[in-house]
Amino acid sequence: MEHYWTNNKELKSELRDINVSLDEYDFVFKSDNGVFSKNRIDFASLFLVKTFLSSSKNNIQSILDVGCGYGFIGIVLSKILKVHVDMVDINKRALHLCKMNVDINKVDCEVKESNIYSSIDKKYDLIITNPPIRVGKEVLKEFLLGGLKYLNKDGELWFVISKDQGAKSAIKELEKVCFCQIIDKSKGFWVISAKN
Repeated sequence: MEHYWTNNKELKSELRDINVSLDEYDFVFKSDNGVFSKNRIDFASLFLVKTFLSSSKNNIQSILDVGCGYGFIGIVLSKILKVHVDMVDINKRALHLCKMNVDINKVDCEVKESNIYSSIDKKYDLIITNPPIRVGKEVLKEFLLGGLKYLNKDGELWFVISKDQGAKSAIKELEKVCFCQIIDKSKGFWVISAKN
């Protein structure tokens, strides 16, 4: 079983387009085999983006999309909020697609390879992620707790997680070190924000 965070050069490429309309904007995303949610935008990512956009946090100047995949979250936020977004992932095929999608959707984003925060050297107003749950608790912890040190003063970490795949334990871990709240819930997914 191939996981979407592994780099399999032998995997056959089958490019496809995913079309999404959101907030009066039309987006096109190139997708392929070997990436997360290759045939459609997954419910959790869509729920996270819509919830964040409805929170009216419009003073955001800098965003980091961690585990960006082919770029849905970061590209949509960049276009709608008119803000620069840095986007990172470990999957080379996802990064290649993400760069294509940045060009197609004409947004201000920088895409680079990073094992979670390994290539990050600055701080952000918003770090946003739909973390890969199947990588295990320790890696998930690094996605969430690790992000706190890359937040600007008053910056926030937003993520979406399934209630059945660790939402409560993620909140418990975060509450030991920061302020954490559930923003919304839908279809078993929770959107959560955390700040120092």
